[in-house]
Amino acid sequence: MLTAPSLASVPRLRHGFFTRAGGVSRGAFAALNCGFNSRDKPGAVRENRRRAAEKLGRRAEDLLTLAQVHSAKAVAVTEGFDLESRPEADGLATCEPGLLLGILTADCAPLLFADPIAGVIGAAHAGWRGALDGIAEATLSAMENLGAERKHIRAAIGPCIAQASYEVGPEFQARFLQADQANADYFETGIADRLRFDLKSYLADRLARCGLAGISVEPADTCAEDLRFFSCRRAAKQGEGHYGSLLSAIVIEEG
Repeated sequence: MLTAPSLASVPRLRHGFFTRAGGVSRGAFAALNCGFNSRDKPGAVRENRRRAAEKLGRRAEDLLTLAQVHSAKAVAVTEGFDLESRPEADGLATCEPGLLLGILTADCAPLLFADPIAGVIGAAHAGWRGALDGIAEATLSAMENLGAERKHIRAAIGPCIAQASYEVGPEFQARFLQADQANADYFETGIADRLRFDLKSYLADRLARCGLAGISVEPADTCAEDLRFFSCRRAAKQGEGHYGSLLSAIVIEEG
């Protein structure tokens, strides 16, 4: 489990970006697959989630994850919910101690947030589409609705695909240039007509413009590090039909 420098010193806060190590799943899902939207055995996923929650001092039922749809929708939660009633969104926020907010990724960026003054936390799933449409800002707004202030919020960008592995076509770049010509800075030339997109820097710069108290970025590359991370893109390149999901989570301790 990895932790972020920007969040490590916040009192009564526990968080972690889990790797694929430490679970019970096998094969393509080995070992700590925490996503039910796969062909992994449900019992194995439940045990993996229990282990992850326990690592952060919580029970499995305290872990809240969303029906993620690559949107810019974030919701505020004040009580737990089960998997069947989980909201369709990509960001969530709470001010309730004990609620473990979780995000599932396999190359997309997990974002964790905390306002130590207001006692409000947030988590978001940011793929390229959600990042472009504003999921980071939507999650910050959900936190503000619970009393947080951006000048006090600390953010962490967890393990995701790095620019060296994120090869895209010109039509992908065009979407970003249509939004802002300055977004050309987040692309570098690859082979032939291919380009490489820097999701980490794009998100970090958007968060910086929000005036946050601090931001940290995990340098790992989920696509390149097969022993540590699950990766959708790597699985596709290798002709594998299945892959697991990494969990990133944050909670305010009770008491």
